[in-house]
Amino acid sequence: MRSMTGYGRALVEEDGREMTVEVRSVNHRFLDVSCRLPRSIGFLEDAVRKGVAVRVARGHVDVFVNYVNRREDAREVRVDTVLAQAYRSALEELGKAVGLTQSASLIDYARLPDVLTVSEKQEDQDALRALLQRALEKALDQLCAMREMEGENMRADILSKMDAIASLQKQIASRAPLVVEEYREKLRARLCALLSGELDEARFATEVAIFADRAAIDEELVRLESHIAQIRAAAALQEPVGRKLDFLVQELNREVNTIGSKASDAQIAQHVVAAKGEIEKLREQVQNIE
Repeated sequence: MRSMTGYGRALVEEDGREMTVEVRSVNHRFLDVSCRLPRSIGFLEDAVRKGVAVRVARGHVDVFVNYVNRREDAREVRVDTVLAQAYRSALEELGKAVGLTQSASLIDYARLPDVLTVSEKQEDQDALRALLQRALEKALDQLCAMREMEGENMRADILSKMDAIASLQKQIASRAPLVVEEYREKLRARLCALLSGELDEARFATEVAIFADRAAIDEELVRLESHIAQIRAAAALQEPVGRKLDFLVQELNREVNTIGSKASDAQIAQHVVAAKGEIEKLREQVQNIE
């Protein structure tokens, strides 16, 4: 079991190149990857997305990549000789027009717009891809380790809540048979008082049977026990189980609500309220499981 919240960062240096990858993740219904890379290495975005998809099944993942090239051959200066000659011709023409002699130095020409341009040299794409892969893997190692650590804490918390719900289920199951018996005795006493002891046993038995059928929660208790067992089993799996748990918690809540609506008993109602409180905490917890 893994949480969908995590963080990882890695810096890899090789041959004058530095690649930094920072990865953050939060909960999301599906896998949603957002990448931010410098324009110079934008061609690596698809590799980033595929790398994340291999390690992460669910969650919104933000990936920030920074690249620095410290190699001596990282940049080159180009001279636009045609433009420089054009500047010179223009300056000579201007000098003749105003009666001045041209006195521009080499530095003056170098300062003129676009005569000298600095540009990044073409990078070795294979080297960059390998460097990014290493940095991304290290960052994802940290991310997954954090998600797993938090996931283990969540597993323990979920199992604790399941123990509490299972205990409440047993208390409801032990109380349920007594509800009909207590109703039978109260109804008999009430009718006898009203009818001065002249009780129609057949009609009385029918009324009790109708109540027993309406208040029967045996099927709900069996399904509730089954859902508890399935959640415990899912919590032990070594695979993404967030969606499965989310579904099972919904079913758990459905059965508890049905029990609460059918069982006309104050004690059972108290147990139902307590169970719904645990389920609500469980629902919030499950939302952040991968």
